[in-house]
Amino acid sequence: VTIMQKYIYVLSNTCQAVKNFQIRLFGIARKSMHFYLPIIPYLCYINKSTLKNMKQNSENPFFGTYRTPFETPPFDQIETEHYEPAFDEGIRQLDEEVRAIADNAELPTFENTIVALERSGKLLDKVSSAFFNVLNAEADDEMMDISQRVSPKLSESSNNIYLNEKLFARVKSVYDRKEELHLPTEDARLLEKTFEAFCARGAALGPENKEKYRRLSSELSLLSLTFDQNALKDKNRYELLLTKEDELEGLPESIREAAALRAKEKGKTGWLFNLSAPSYVPFMRYSALRGLREKMYREYMSVGNKGDEYDNKEIIRKIVNIRQEIANLMGHANYADYKLKHTMAKTPARVYKLLNELLEAYKPVAQSEYEAVQGFASVTEKENITVMPWDWSYYSEKLKDTRFNVNDEMTRPYFELNHVKKGVFGLATQLYGITFKENKEIPVYHPEVEAYEVYDADGKFLSILYTDFHPRDGKQSGAWMNSIKEQYRDQDGEDSRPQIIIVMNFTRPTETKPSLLTFDEVNTLLHEFGHALHGMFAKGSYASLSGTNVYRDFVELPSQLMENWLTEKEFLDQIAIHYQTGEKIPQELVQKLIDASNFNVGYACCRQLSFGFLDMAWHTRTEPFGGDVIAFEKEAWKQTVIVPEVTGTLMSSSFGHIFSGGYSAGYYGYKWAEVLDADAFSVFKETGIFNRETARSFRENILSKGGTEDPDILYRRFRGKDAEIGALLKRNGIEPADSSASGSDQMQV
Repeated sequence: VTIMQKYIYVLSNTCQAVKNFQIRLFGIARKSMHFYLPIIPYLCYINKSTLKNMKQNSENPFFGTYRTPFETPPFDQIETEHYEPAFDEGIRQLDEEVRAIADNAELPTFENTIVALERSGKLLDKVSSAFFNVLNAEADDEMMDISQRVSPKLSESSNNIYLNEKLFARVKSVYDRKEELHLPTEDARLLEKTFEAFCARGAALGPENKEKYRRLSSELSLLSLTFDQNALKDKNRYELLLTKEDELEGLPESIREAAALRAKEKGKTGWLFNLSAPSYVPFMRYSALRGLREKMYREYMSVGNKGDEYDNKEIIRKIVNIRQEIANLMGHANYADYKLKHTMAKTPARVYKLLNELLEAYKPVAQSEYEAVQGFASVTEKENITVMPWDWSYYSEKLKDTRFNVNDEMTRPYFELNHVKKGVFGLATQLYGITFKENKEIPVYHPEVEAYEVYDADGKFLSILYTDFHPRDGKQSGAWMNSIKEQYRDQDGEDSRPQIIIVMNFTRPTETKPSLLTFDEVNTLLHEFGHALHGMFAKGSYASLSGTNVYRDFVELPSQLMENWLTEKEFLDQIAIHYQTGEKIPQELVQKLIDASNFNVGYACCRQLSFGFLDMAWHTRTEPFGGDVIAFEKEAWKQTVIVPEVTGTLMSSSFGHIFSGGYSAGYYGYKWAEVLDADAFSVFKETGIFNRETARSFRENILSKGGTEDPDILYRRFRGKDAEIGALLKRNGIEPADSSASGSDQMQV
């Protein structure tokens, strides 16, 4: 019966083929009834269920070639029910492909082993990229349930590859001969990365430890997914509905209007606020009611920490302990030591060196900033208050307005989303010559998503870019860039161009106004667009080395570099146009934005450093953790604290970056890359911020290379030397702790 099932599956491209095959089998059965009698019920079952499955498969978009522009995913045809069968079939096909590579009787070569592995799993890649992009941006309970069922299968499939002894023997055989193979740089990098991936995932372990790793990695995968979903569900269930005008004191009209629309969409009367960024951030910045600000802050800082079904504290304990076990299995003292091996930093010691040096430079500034805000609050209020975390944004914004006479409500009218988007696209045209053309024929997963064809300066097709800008109930918070398809060259040498998506949670348009962005939201768009350029400019042979597939502490360089243009007069003058009058932003307002760009820069740095110290504390532990998660967090970042701590609050329980988002023992990478981006932008400042030659060099040496070479080599090729912290301190107006330090005496990355 097993053989028949397989044969029928092969023939099941058409219903007629199966029907003819069944007729043949029944004919044989009539001649040999005693032999075939036991399988007759199965043949009858085939008539109904197999043909039903065949019909379902024929209607499943993943099982055929996409007949869409540029073979983009047919989101308009993909139903939720299509994902799981496609996952199962994708895993089955990948297992067969891997088995064939492992069982190959020929001598292991770079092509028949390393490249063959690289090109395996095409169907699984198709369904995974579509599913997880939609899951992050448009999740519902059914999608979450599928992710819970699929996650263990994906983990098991991955383990079946990396713990396959025959396969690893072939990979190691090629790796051991790497010197005599004289491979080109990119091929050598792929070989090295493949071998290291096998070693990092337990291939060199003994049989007992391999099984232990298999169990631990599968459990870790499911825990990370559950952590993410708990945080999303907990965040989404909180709403603050205000029904009285006096409860809106201090809130600008644009914020009130957005809150009224939010309430109306929920079928409620009043003004609705929640924990999404476009709602929470302006509420904390402008609401004059301290009690409501405190209430919102405590809710925000208790996501995943309420002792109910969405509580993440026990999940955190399990995650950090499993990670430690895995690190110990691999011969490392702690998880950070294990994880940092393949980064620019290399060791926890170098990470702490960066964090501590930045803390030394910025904390005195941050403390002075707090004292200034505290003094301002004391003068402003009739009562003597201590500025608490729920007060910081409110009084900081008022102090900034007093000092610089600039705030978000003054600048919002100049940052209408569609015009800002055109301006960001236009910046890419000025720097790199690329152009964007919207294509409404490309299917999207939500009506708000837009799709663009991107063309290079010579007119050649470069990429597809999707944009998804506004918050929804099923959408993760924050902003991100992802690939729906990586760039690569196929076996015939044809360049398969990438499909990139950038996702935000920007202020929605209201009934009377278009989407008007804050200065920070414009900065976020530039950041994610920088990631998109990294993906779109990819120019390599292998998907696993393409685009943003680089070291974690290098991946933020292209994104953070783009943020630098937002405080340049020439760019602001192009991008900021009043949505009603069409007038350019006044030059005096531009100067105010520039002057205010370093306002509270010390506090902002210490806040980022607190996340880095917390991440490293969780992942440099050498003993199992069973303690108080809240107490651990407070201790981990105590040296970075500027504003008084609040009892009972917890960030770790919603810190998706390190517990579910791939930044474990890597959150420091934002600050590491900030040193790089300040140093890199200094070249643009010297040559001209729109200088095509500098942009060409950055594209050719950084953006297009992906992970094909070591990032230290790539950066030195662009810059001519290692990056130094001096450029960052200069940009932020911070003097080095030792003013005599220069050149090699300064910290380098």
